[in-house]
Amino acid sequence: MTNHIDEQPLSIAARVESILFVAAEPVPVPILASALDTDDRAVEDALESLDREYRTRGLKILRMGDRVHITTSPRAARTVEKFLGMEHTIGLSRAALETLAILAYRQPLTRPQIDSVRGVNTESVLENLMAKGLVEEIGRTEGPGRPILYVTTADFLRHFGLGSTAELPALDLEEPLKEIPADSGAPAAPILKE
Repeated sequence: MTNHIDEQPLSIAARVESILFVAAEPVPVPILASALDTDDRAVEDALESLDREYRTRGLKILRMGDRVHITTSPRAARTVEKFLGMEHTIGLSRAALETLAILAYRQPLTRPQIDSVRGVNTESVLENLMAKGLVEEIGRTEGPGRPILYVTTADFLRHFGLGSTAELPALDLEEPLKEIPADSGAPAAPILKE
């Protein structure tokens, strides 16, 4: 017995969706275009079509620069976490969320700089966030003690359904952000990559 597969050709949008579905990492638009024997504009049109279609579904097109990924919609997060049995493991403490917010809006920062803003030691919070893949070290400052600089990761962006930190909501502050003290390990000198 043979399987009969519908021989009608798939649209570019359907083929883009298929590639993104199996891709482990976000895929650059030019790579999609090359795989589909088309140009970047056709891929962009297909992505816009998928994005419109996904607005009423449980998926989302996530952009990270020129790279694209399919992810679950943030609106479906609780349902997906419950299904995967992760509702208790994904939750982040208030301290973790505060630390992530500080980093997301003002990165790169050293631990003393984060401590200065939060007013408490964040060493264990940073260790937990690094273990979850939401924060990473990107180098050291040239200042005294050469403190480590931390930034949020691509997993942080995916976790919160963001394409970049530019998509973070605007801060509605009653007071302007205070300057981070220079003696807290501020990267006044160039950053040294490890």
